[in-house]
Amino acid sequence: MLMPVLLFLLGFILLIKGGDWFVDGAVGIAHRFRLPELLIGATVVSIGTTLPEVMVSCQAALQGNSGISYGNAIGSIICNTSLIAAVTVAAKPGPVSTQSLRVPALFFACAAVLYVGIAVTAGRFARWQGLLFLAIFFVYMIVSVRQMKTHPEGDSGSPGAPEADAQGRDDSGETEENGSSVKDLLLLAVGAAAIAVGAKLLVDNGTLIAQWLGVPDSVIGLTMIALGTSLPELITAITSLMKGHGALSLGNIIGANLFNIVLVSGAAISLHPFTVPAEKMIGGINSSFVVDLPVMVGVMAILCVPAFLKERLSRWQGILLLCIYAVFTVYQFIS
Repeated sequence: MLMPVLLFLLGFILLIKGGDWFVDGAVGIAHRFRLPELLIGATVVSIGTTLPEVMVSCQAALQGNSGISYGNAIGSIICNTSLIAAVTVAAKPGPVSTQSLRVPALFFACAAVLYVGIAVTAGRFARWQGLLFLAIFFVYMIVSVRQMKTHPEGDSGSPGAPEADAQGRDDSGETEENGSSVKDLLLLAVGAAAIAVGAKLLVDNGTLIAQWLGVPDSVIGLTMIALGTSLPELITAITSLMKGHGALSLGNIIGANLFNIVLVSGAAISLHPFTVPAEKMIGGINSSFVVDLPVMVGVMAILCVPAFLKERLSRWQGILLLCIYAVFTVYQFIS
């Protein structure tokens, strides 16, 4: 058991450093090209931090394990919102750019309605539906890039962000600018790789440790794997918050939640269509339809609706979301 513990710790170290490099690279690109940080977080950063979910779900799908493919996406969304976003909001509430938030939130709402509708009415996902989710992912990326070109101004929801001049370059000239651009891209790539490897080490070895301690497999799938694959979002959120880039953190979380449906689930379903797992029942109804899916939609509503109405996030949202996550986790262990 010594080796899994050591690999677990190595994964944690890789996540911390990877998150640091990834945020530095993403923020550097955002400032250099005068792109809103929230949109950078909802696209580039979200893809990088969603890589662990993609790898875990696709691997599970190829092995015919629908429980992990299905539960990982839903559990990660709940964890991202009611734990990671909650910590960020509770620690540092503030104004948000609803203009930048609108596209990822709208796409998530549409994708979630489609996902929940298929799960509840059909009880299974077909390959063409997985391809449809992947198509939504590509449409979202195209729309986001166009929005960045249309509104290239800096994100007002990012207090403390360094200012760039009118050309998006510093005073040291074009040569240094080009060199810095390469450095930002390198930080982004190396950070994403470190995050992906670190998350896999944590999930694989954390699961071995949990099994050794006698934790049931069903609980491991919904909690350990979901939390483990969400650690990149957690590390990125904490790193962004410490560096004063709250908008990047919020955009990353919303974008990652969208990608958990359209990219993670879309890829897994396309590789191996599956039936919605029904391991737990409440009153003769699949507990996923009564608990998991409603919580997934509900926590996103608590995060986004007040933000649109008041153009800011409040501390009570973070505290409420943390309470929901605590109750949800306890329910998984005692039910």
